[in-house]
Amino acid sequence: MLKRRSFVKNLAAASALTSLPGYGLTKHINLLHLTEKNVMQNTEVIEWNAHIFSPDTQKFPFHSKASYQPDVSGQPADPLGAYLQRLDEEGIDRAVIVHPEPYGDDHALILDCLQREPDRLRGTSLFYPKDTEAPRKLAALVKQESRIIATRFHAHRGKESYLDSFADAGVRALWKQALELDLVVELHIGPNYARQAGEVLQLFPDTKVLIDHLAEPHMGTAVEFAEVLELAKYPNVYMKLSGLNHFAEDEPLYESALPFTARVIKEFGPDRMVWGSGSPQIVDAHMQKYSKADIAKVKGENLSKLLDW
Repeated sequence: MLKRRSFVKNLAAASALTSLPGYGLTKHINLLHLTEKNVMQNTEVIEWNAHIFSPDTQKFPFHSKASYQPDVSGQPADPLGAYLQRLDEEGIDRAVIVHPEPYGDDHALILDCLQREPDRLRGTSLFYPKDTEAPRKLAALVKQESRIIATRFHAHRGKESYLDSFADAGVRALWKQALELDLVVELHIGPNYARQAGEVLQLFPDTKVLIDHLAEPHMGTAVEFAEVLELAKYPNVYMKLSGLNHFAEDEPLYESALPFTARVIKEFGPDRMVWGSGSPQIVDAHMQKYSKADIAKVKGENLSKLLDW
């Protein structure tokens, strides 16, 4: 039923868009083809990537420890409504929205989004490992909103403000709390932190881990990225096929990265790959040698299973 509703919405949206100046017939046809393809294949698509920003900085202010402050003057008055429209237009059924860094550990905006759209959305959290109260705050947040399904660690070159090492007591206390709450640990790491993450996994092997954006390969060396591939030996570690635009320029499918993504997909396997950003057709382009069933796993089935959703 959800797939059919999405298709009807997409058809109406695409028809309306064709009346706008500069919106070509080709884009209209591609949009309908993508949506119809997902419907006919009964492929559920789940995105895990988007940040929601509000232009209302009085109601949703940026955190005093924010690593950056985006310009939100151009954001729509209802950013969640605009995002849901985009999901419909691209044939995406459900989504995990990612709590943005500028809001720090203030989750007011993502809580508002989850309360407004409880069935279609899930959300992630972010805390400061150097804050000794972080584990308690995480537990309180999940008690308040059960649709928070993950907490995120930032650790790559240029993000040292969040943590110095995965050996830090604060990091491990927060990680342990996430495990006890049955949350996914989302690792936005660079290759230089992969070995450290592996050491924590040895302590907490039952942790469900999702590595963000292919571990930002452009932020490390080939030797360091070998340590990322080593993380595939842990059966609960998943890799997100996302962030291709961080190091490739041939949008929308970034086929210049095919030799690289082929190696990563081979290592983690189609059962532990998750699509996350850009067009869902990225999965088709980067998994041409895999079956339709495997492609469906990466587009949404793996996340549905991982989150019991």
